[in-house]
Order: sequence, then structure tokens, then C-alpha cells
Amino acid sequence: MLEVRDDSFMSETYLELARRHRCPTVFTDSPKYPSFADITGDFVYARLMRSESAIATGYAADALDAWARRARAWAEGGEPDDLPRIAPVANKASAERDVFIYFINGAKERAPAAAMALLDRLQR
Repeated sequence: MLEVRDDSFMSETYLELARRHRCPTVFTDSPKYPSFADITGDFVYARLMRSESAIATGYAADALDAWARRARAWAEGGEPDDLPRIAPVANKASAERDVFIYFINGAKERAPAAAMALLDRLQR
């Protein structure tokens, strides 16, 4: 698994290489680092970095709802269509896959509440 930190990775050349070796690329939801949701491996790893200390769950309810929808799409073998990408979605679903979502950000005190709120949405 790779977490890229330089915009030079936002290229089809990188996607081809990562996919050839089935190496997942971390989707880093961050304004500071490259964020693209192209699937490059057998599982999805998302690092959510936009928690806010002023919100008890770190994320607003609508944002958590959106992440639950995205997690379900990834888990079912699809791809969410509302995240930044390098290449177009390949319109074909693959096999079900594992999805790992972590709340790792500056508002660390809200990470447990954010994770619990997301789990609650996923269990509904």
C-alpha cells in the first residue's frame, strides 16, 4: 500500500504501475496531499483528514452519510462517482473488496466519535 505525497503521482503512468503490481493507493482526503480515488489494488484504504474539533463527531452528518455511501460502493466492488480521480471510472463492478477507513487528522480527539458515527451508518 502506498500513500503518495507528491502531485507527480497523479498520472496515468503511476496508475498503470500500481495496478500492474496490485498495490493499493491510499485515498487521502486532504487539501494538502494528492487525493484521487482510482482503485489500484485489491482493497481500499481511505485516510480521512478533515475532522473538525468544533463538531462532536468530527464530521457533519451529511459528510458521514456520504462516506458511508462511498464505503458501501467500494465494498460492493463499485466506485463512488463523487471523488477526484485521474482516470474515468471503468463502468464495471469488480468483486467485493475490503474497505479500511481511518480518521487520522489534526482533530485527533474527534477520531473515535467520527469512526463510531460512520460505523453506525454502515450498520443501518
